Amino acid sequence: MGKVSAIEWTDATWNPWMGCTKVSEGCTNCYAEREMKRFGRDFNIVTRSKTTFQDPLKWEEPRTILTCSWGDFFHKGVPKKWRNDAWKIMRRTPRHTYLILTKRPGVALSSMPNDWQMNWDKEFSHVWLGVSVEKQATLHRVITISKIPTTHLFVSAEPLLGRIKFSFYMDLIDWIITGGESGPDPRPCNLDWVRRIRDECLKNRVAFFHKQNGGSKKVDGAWGGRTLDGQIWEEFPKSRRDS
Repeated sequence: MGKVSAIEWTDATWNPWMGCTKVSEGCTNCYAEREMKRFGRDFNIVTRSKTTFQDPLKWEEPRTILTCSWGDFFHKGVPKKWRNDAWKIMRRTPRHTYLILTKRPGVALSSMPNDWQMNWDKEFSHVWLGVSVEKQATLHRVITISKIPTTHLFVSAEPLLGRIKFSFYMDLIDWIITGGESGPDPRPCNLDWVRRIRDECLKNRVAFFHKQNGGSKKVDGAWGGRTLDGQIWEEFPKSRRDS
């Protein structure tokens, strides 16, 4: 069984726990909060999953897995034991590629496995670390997460809420995903902001993936459509298995 996620840039999602709290403008119209409310869950309370925690062990075919799509892996409300249990599952499943996306890179610095610095390239080379950056004011997250060694460092500029100039940060980044906001009352995304990021990626040979233009209506299956200047951009950095 291959791709099972509706998110274009990952094969599957894994939520060992769910719930989060808002930390910046990008969180205002959080899609995960909307989804959890649909299922009668309180988004502001972080709870361990009783049904999905062991899922990656059951998936025999290699998958790219977005980890904690309904929360933040490095939320302060996550007990150390939960994270340790999740790290153990990642160690046991090197066939998968784990994408851990956070808005809390400062917490990540103190929440990695004890042997990460010495053995990340042996035990965790299939784990990619990333940060959400919605506008220039949150670009500092890239510097913070870059202090942790990882096979690929990625950035999700979604929802993109303003112009971002990555400039010299580009030599730290392997992959940038852009996307406009969706939902019942989406904030507009100026496609010139996306074009600037695309051009920086092309200049610096950084993989570029544009998920959606954003809006409240779908065009060809994506919110606002996916076409940017007549082209669909869906580049990926080479996975560990492709290297």
